Amino acid sequence: MAKESFKIIESAYGKAGVKILHVSQQGSVHTIRELEVETSLTLNNHKDYERGDNSDIIATDTQKNTVYILAKQYGISSPEEFGLILANHFISKYPWVVKAKVTLSAHPWQRVTDTAGRPHNHAFVSTPLSVRVASVLLIRGQMPVVSAGIRNLRVLKTTQSAFVNFVSDEYRSLPDFKDRLFSTIVTADWTYGKINQELDFDSAFSTAHASVLEVFAGPADKGIFSPSVQNSQFLTQKMILEKIPQVEQISISMPNVHYFGFDLSKFPRIPGLEGKCSGDVYLPVDKPSGQITSTLARGMITSKL
Repeated sequence: MAKESFKIIESAYGKAGVKILHVSQQGSVHTIRELEVETSLTLNNHKDYERGDNSDIIATDTQKNTVYILAKQYGISSPEEFGLILANHFISKYPWVVKAKVTLSAHPWQRVTDTAGRPHNHAFVSTPLSVRVASVLLIRGQMPVVSAGIRNLRVLKTTQSAFVNFVSDEYRSLPDFKDRLFSTIVTADWTYGKINQELDFDSAFSTAHASVLEVFAGPADKGIFSPSVQNSQFLTQKMILEKIPQVEQISISMPNVHYFGFDLSKFPRIPGLEGKCSGDVYLPVDKPSGQITSTLARGMITSKL
């Protein structure tokens, strides 16, 4: 009778929730970066798992210390750049590490503006409009894969959105909406296909963030029409790929955040409720919700001779 054998096919370990605030100074102007970092290392052997031999383990506490030490040595110019510094350190210092992954999220701080409209030199306000994330994956002998993204960007517009002409069968109960309230929470992740001197990670993030809002909202006075979440999602991805040539592909998730009109017909003895009155009243409903996701990548470029 053959003896059954087992093989570890994947393993990694690291430190999560490493929080750090870095303050740099140029003259009287201070700059801050607050990150939460997670490190993950894969070794070229499994003797720690299979035999309890810890001789190749870089302790997760050591990984945590490394975050603070490298921040002190090199600073934090952007989450992506700092992720590259960390990943390269683990690969170059420890020959038995075959893969290093660093995941980072940035706390959103902005400078306080004084009464004269000037950005403050050393005072900041937390502005949780969204969360910036980044990831660096470095496999020994290969080029690093750098990704960035947006989390928790919640947006809403009260008109210029519709949803009509979808499948109508015996299961359908949703009517056509020619003008509806549109709200979603945007999650976006994009991967840089090339990292060159022209790539500014901070500028790229700002461009991607602004593109999401531009496609969603449009001009301030007129807005922009959205026939579906799917179409808005595609146009956002297309704009980001057009504006940031280093981005190879982008994935976006946009769940529907529903606001349903409150049924005021239950109160017939109160006059005027059937009209506009002071405005419209909606009931926020977070579950269940539609989930719309897609990934847009660059296609092959063919030349016409």
